[in-house]
Amino acid sequence: MYLNNVTLTGFLGGDADTRTTRNNTSFAAFSLATRSSWKDRESGEWASRTEWHRAVVFGRQTAFASTLKKGDHVQIQGQLRTREYVKDEARKTVTEIRVTSILKLDRSHKQPAAAQGERQEVA
Repeated sequence: MYLNNVTLTGFLGGDADTRTTRNNTSFAAFSLATRSSWKDRESGEWASRTEWHRAVVFGRQTAFASTLKKGDHVQIQGQLRTREYVKDEARKTVTEIRVTSILKLDRSHKQPAAAQGERQEVA
């Protein structure tokens, strides 16, 4: 059995960017920051590391993802995908998350409790 599932919770590093492929398929892309913290054994000080992830959304979720703004707190689920391309005669490799589910975790004081935590999934 093989399994390729990723779940990340973090904050958007910038507004989601909506584009169209050569085949006229729209998609949204955004960067997601996750952070891990630990206590240094020697110094006793807390340390942290921020990791940046590229997320790509296709299909019906593109419209929802395009509304995401810098600083939004979200949880995404999807699959890791690696692709290669050539730019300026150099071969580049990119690893990204192909998003299948987005959960917006932000809570607005103006929203009723039932409307908090919007979720979009691919059927």
